[in-house]
Amino acid sequence: MYDGMLSETINIQGHGGDMIPAYLARPMDSGPHGGVVVIHHMPGWDEGSKEITRTFARNGYLAICPHLHHRDAPGATPDEAAAAARAAGGPPDGRVIGDVGAAAGVVRACTSSNGKVGVIGYCSGGRHAYLAAAQLTLDAVVDCYGGNVVMAPDQLSDARPISPIDLTAQIGCPLLGLFGAEDRNPSPEMVAQMEAALQGAGKDFELHSYEGAGHAFFSVHRPNYRVEAAVDGWQKVFEFFGRHLA
Repeated sequence: MYDGMLSETINIQGHGGDMIPAYLARPMDSGPHGGVVVIHHMPGWDEGSKEITRTFARNGYLAICPHLHHRDAPGATPDEAAAAARAAGGPPDGRVIGDVGAAAGVVRACTSSNGKVGVIGYCSGGRHAYLAAAQLTLDAVVDCYGGNVVMAPDQLSDARPISPIDLTAQIGCPLLGLFGAEDRNPSPEMVAQMEAALQGAGKDFELHSYEGAGHAFFSVHRPNYRVEAAVDGWQKVFEFFGRHLA
């Protein structure tokens, strides 16, 4: 099997017609391949997020990671842009969903695409993935420990006007959730609320929580990394996408 891969930074037309950078990694054979949009975490459009994008390409997917903080500090380093985004309270939900939808369109339009696209998000990106499942036309979504899927009324703002869990009935594709049992946002209680909402809405979903793991257990360069949870989580992600994006 030919295993060549191309990875590069491109510019895509995101929300509102803005041009933003995106990291694209794709197999170089003729396919057909499913697509995956990687939604980066709040630390930003960093090397770890790009490595995740390449991992999907190595496993036969057209993968793209849009730079969701670009507008907060154009021309800045990814770390500086992430700091600016945090200072602004995070990127607005509507803007993120527009950018993610645009990225999905890019991989769907590739000549080697099979037309199917999934989304995976980590940390704040997990929250965005849950929103994307409810607001975009997708074939599968993975929420990796997305905080603030369950939000109290006093946490809402102009940038984040809706608690994602309140959109559960609108979810239009299968959803996989991976969580750490020691996490506080989302806490086990919040995950239980998500499960009840998904079950009550009759959605196709599976949620898994890992004992001994907290937030960001996939992050290999952080103390949060938990090898057993990460290895099993990757296996579940590829099995899930293998069923729904093939």
